[in-house]
Amino acid sequence: MAYTVTPTPAGPVGSQYCVCKVELSVCGQNLLDRDVTSKSDPFCVLFMEVNGKWMEAGPRSSPRRGGSSSGPPEAVCVVPLDRTETAVNNLNPAFAKKFIIDYHFEEVQKLKFALFDQDKSSMQLYEHDFLGEFSCTLGMIVSSKKITRTLLLGNGKPAGKGMITIAAQELSDNRVITLSMAGRKLDKKDLFGKSDPFLEFYKPGDDGKWMLVHRTEVIKYTLDPVWKPFTVPLVSLCDGDVEKLIKVMCYDYDSDGGHDFIGEFQTSVARMCEAQDAFPLELECINPKKQKKKKNYKNSGIIIVKSSKVTRDFSFLDYILGGCQLMFTVGIDFTASNGNPRDPSSLHYINPMGTNEYLSAIWAVGQIIQDYDSDKMFPALGFGAQLPPDWKVSHEFAINFNPTNPFCSGVEGIVQAYSACLPHIRFYGPTNFSPIVNHVARFAAQATQQEAASQYFILLIITDGVISDMDETRHAVVQASKLPMSIIIVGVGNADFAAMEFLDGDSRVLRSYTGEEAVRDIVQFVPFRDFRNAPKETLAKAVLAELPQQVVQYFKHQNLPPINSEPA
Repeated sequence: MAYTVTPTPAGPVGSQYCVCKVELSVCGQNLLDRDVTSKSDPFCVLFMEVNGKWMEAGPRSSPRRGGSSSGPPEAVCVVPLDRTETAVNNLNPAFAKKFIIDYHFEEVQKLKFALFDQDKSSMQLYEHDFLGEFSCTLGMIVSSKKITRTLLLGNGKPAGKGMITIAAQELSDNRVITLSMAGRKLDKKDLFGKSDPFLEFYKPGDDGKWMLVHRTEVIKYTLDPVWKPFTVPLVSLCDGDVEKLIKVMCYDYDSDGGHDFIGEFQTSVARMCEAQDAFPLELECINPKKQKKKKNYKNSGIIIVKSSKVTRDFSFLDYILGGCQLMFTVGIDFTASNGNPRDPSSLHYINPMGTNEYLSAIWAVGQIIQDYDSDKMFPALGFGAQLPPDWKVSHEFAINFNPTNPFCSGVEGIVQAYSACLPHIRFYGPTNFSPIVNHVARFAAQATQQEAASQYFILLIITDGVISDMDETRHAVVQASKLPMSIIIVGVGNADFAAMEFLDGDSRVLRSYTGEEAVRDIVQFVPFRDFRNAPKETLAKAVLAELPQQVVQYFKHQNLPPINSEPA
């Protein structure tokens, strides 16, 4: 099949508000040998099918393409979900990299596992030899917990004796362990130098065999390595059982894949947690063959657990279930460029169906966010209009004309206040964002006094045009990036929204006119025109795509746990 370039989807795949995550472990057996002088160097790529096409849904965003006679049979759009590391010179790889997928019971989640022999450093799949693939649903894997199937070539025939084994694990336990490891006086394995040691961590599988869980980096030319601290989910390392034995194996790295065994030991998370900065835990690294041969054999070195800490890696759902409230505010553009609301060509004209692009955006975002606010009372503000009785321009006014109580009851209340205010204001200008951004930021600043993750503020700005106060808005957004706050901008109409894309810091870090950088990306911009003919839920998914990540990022940065969270 031809791996063809496909555009990045406008929204996330599936719901952001998933109930659980599933971790998939992949092993290969008897893979095709595509190399002449050595064995294949396999890696596995995971694809997910969306709306009949294989499309991107994960951390990789660069499109890849390729094709060969032995590739998959049908021509579909393909972009990888994720990929494993490469196993050098190995026809029976056990990949340390795990695939983690949001599991949705109500959806048929079609997956494709494709294996390739890495021939060069290129990220393009067509540069590598195809070793076979297997397609199934996530439900099939989950219901069986572990499956072993034949790998197929593009013509539907078996890829030699190649098999793939996929095991599923629910990541319902959010505890993670951070380990800092070192070695001392490890055995010398290289003839003209010292060893290049690395560690592999294994847990016992249901079939009684050891399953690879984590592999450290290689430390070159030393018998006293110090590895970088690393973090592993407890459910991956020991199935969440801190007393379960795990095996740690130490190897000397060889570039041809024939790594030399140095030694091993068994321990548990509970034992490793005895290690603290001032009191490291020392474990003897034993080579059983040497131990049998040599009477005076002591060990093949010492592995040191310098420190060990178990914490909770809280998710967006943890914060929401913990009681965090999403405080929703709407800002509506009433500048003259929108047109007279009584004219059918106006963006504020309410058609016979009772809607327009402003109302569609309010409904799309509001109907989801309102579920996360217990009192469902939302401030609705306008900007760029002249207000009665003196007809002065305001860039921060309550659309219910009650400045001391700008709250509307639910999304319906916002819609009613919006419709009611249209005949009573004069559209004017300019298009100033900063007053409304600063308005919400003042309330978000008060919430920084919280000792737990109790409030997060979301500002939805709906606008038809170019920002007039760009410098002030950039400065306001940079300051707001330090607060529990996100900004969603929906552009209506057909104007040039390049400035909005500039505020959305997906491709570059936003800077204030003073040169100060935003500490995190808090702006998500979406042009409504891209969704005029799409199902209404598509706009909501695109608009809210980055919000869960932004919420988690802020609270983690502030070391704020969910309300009433249990200790790790």
